[in-house]
Amino acid sequence: VQLQASGGGLVQAGGSLRLSCAASGRTFSNNAIGWFRQAPGKEREFIASISWNGGSTKYADSVKGRFTISRDNAKNTVFLQMNNLKPEDTAVYYCAAAHYAVPSTTPGLHRYWGQGTLVTVSS
Repeated sequence: VQLQASGGGLVQAGGSLRLSCAASGRTFSNNAIGWFRQAPGKEREFIASISWNGGSTKYADSVKGRFTISRDNAKNTVFLQMNNLKPEDTAVYYCAAAHYAVPSTTPGLHRYWGQGTLVTVSS
């Protein structure tokens, strides 16, 4: 069972990136999927989460209105569209499958974690 996050890179402030989280080994179509990030010297923080069918989402206040989470269960993939990026968005971004079908902001309620993808936003 593996979650593979990709799409990170270096972008200027105000730019956009689209992260992908692809699952292999099993389907996660019954699980909520979350995105978290961790900046150097900081704790891992919740960014966004989407329910099993995409009908419900949650966002951290810091990204609300700039980031959009979506999913394609047919492709076993979850996306994070990030617009108007800021230098403070610089971090390693992780995706994770929750124990449950509804969105969760709590890292401890996520069972499977991807390896992370680095996003660097220059000013």
